[in-house]
Amino acid sequence: MRLRRKPWIEEAIKEYEGLLYLDEPTTLKGKWRHIFPKENQPLHVEFGTGKGQFISRMADLHRDVNYIGMEVQEGVIYYAAKKTAAIEPPLDNVHLILGDVNHIEDIFAPGEVDMIYLNFSDPWPKKRHMKRRLTYRDFLRKYALILSEGGEIHFKTDNKELFDFSIEEFHAMGWILSDVTYNLHEQPVEGEVETEYEEKFSRKGNLVCRLVATRPIGDSMIHLKR
Repeated sequence: MRLRRKPWIEEAIKEYEGLLYLDEPTTLKGKWRHIFPKENQPLHVEFGTGKGQFISRMADLHRDVNYIGMEVQEGVIYYAAKKTAAIEPPLDNVHLILGDVNHIEDIFAPGEVDMIYLNFSDPWPKKRHMKRRLTYRDFLRKYALILSEGGEIHFKTDNKELFDFSIEEFHAMGWILSDVTYNLHEQPVEGEVETEYEEKFSRKGNLVCRLVATRPIGDSMIHLKR
């Protein structure tokens, strides 16, 4: 959902300059680890970070991991920055960037990312829009190229149709699936937190689907680079 642009955001967002990279993210391609005090920690990226509950709480819980939350809307990333900055003791292992997932090959270098989170992405339910789904095979090619060997995607949704579609796409592109469930909260994953959306709708009884997809290796990668 696209939030209505608030004119005051441009000025208010300056308060969080230390957290945010709002200018051209392509200038840091291949250098993202260097923006963190502990460069050698794993690098995890959430595409579509929303208002930041997931990325901020994960960074707090796992301070031995570096996190990047990427969002395409400035008006949304402001709230993510506000939420992240409120955590005590302060976080030094998370940054937020403005960027479009369609251009991640220009933002991240091959093998630069260790894990990707896709949380409650827009399901784009109409068949004619399926290429916009973040688990469509064209996106899977891009994820495979920026992930390190053995890198993973952690995918969550409450839309069963999108989940079934995603499983087919992952299989078609040679990804290895594990931890596939249509009812995540029956057996919650230790060390992973809920998004705002997940927290709200799971309390209403919505079932949450989740899977882990491991990057293809060897011959499976050949067709991904075409």
